[in-house]
Amino acid sequence: MATTSIRLPDDLKARIADAAVHEGTTPHSFILAAIAEKAEQVELRADMEAVAADRYADIVGTGETIGWDEMRDYLKARIAGRVVKRPLARKFSR
Repeated sequence: MATTSIRLPDDLKARIADAAVHEGTTPHSFILAAIAEKAEQVELRADMEAVAADRYADIVGTGETIGWDEMRDYLKARIAGRVVKRPLARKFSR
């Protein structure tokens, strides 16, 4: 395990201490959890952006997509527990 020093403004240090007490942990553990949470958010966002880029490339490559109105109706039906046929992708029209 490596040691890293950070300088915290006094007001932030006090906020962290208060939040740690509220969470029932130490300021050190609170800071580690906050850093881990932020790193995970960045990683998840990067993954989402990669998936979105791949899906957009598929749309551009094939010219096929499912319209939002059709997909929304499909998703609403699925959420409601109905068995519905998945919409088919069609050529994208503007």
